[in-house]
Amino acid sequence: KQTLLPLLREETSSFVFPCHPAVQRPELQHMVMELLRCIPLLLFLLFVCGLDHFIFSILSIIQHHSFVQYSYQTSHHLSVNVMGTSLMAQLLRGTIGALNTSFDTEVETSNLACLPQPSGMTRRQYLDTCLPLGALALLCLVQVYPFRLRRAIAAFYFPKREKTRVLFLYNKLLRQRKNFLHLQRERIARQARQPPGLATSLLQWCRRRWPWLRRFLRRSCTLCGTPETPRHRPCPDPECGALYCEQCW
Repeated sequence: KQTLLPLLREETSSFVFPCHPAVQRPELQHMVMELLRCIPLLLFLLFVCGLDHFIFSILSIIQHHSFVQYSYQTSHHLSVNVMGTSLMAQLLRGTIGALNTSFDTEVETSNLACLPQPSGMTRRQYLDTCLPLGALALLCLVQVYPFRLRRAIAAFYFPKREKTRVLFLYNKLLRQRKNFLHLQRERIARQARQPPGLATSLLQWCRRRWPWLRRFLRRSCTLCGTPETPRHRPCPDPECGALYCEQCW
């Protein structure tokens, strides 16, 4: 509870607040990892769709440019004329005359039956193919909200374990805060020993020379870096001039 141990600004980013609608930093890393796992599926889907379109284009080109049609026409006429009025001539006309034939042949064929008959996928089919992957990506974004219920469910079934976890977290925060303040003191001390740069000296001179520029040339907290507000407190040492926000002070 915040009344027990108010969180510092640096500590707030490491916790998940269940009632906060936005995705928070601890959840963001897990969500990004889940989205990265969808990238191989997306690449595979794009490869399959591209391969399908490529094969369809090749088969369509073969179908339109490999069509061949054959047309075959032939005529055959056989006529045997036996002249004369004798018995032999009449006999030959009766026997050899049966060989007289006449026929015309016209054949048309093509290789249409041997050509491929491709059918491309419609936009609706492409959409139905990509819809499961889109639903999976949406679930990766939405899953952070059901995951927030895990602690509440575990606390309901295991209240003693929840109390132990809270005490452990409380002591851990105290240790981290103590080490954090110790490190920040050393950092600020090293920063104070260094001579100010040209840009810092110029800004300080401008602030002293033209006080109305202070609303534009606002300083920030030495510890957390928040912009200057009326609640910020300067260091009482006149030689220091460091500025701190109320919480860090």
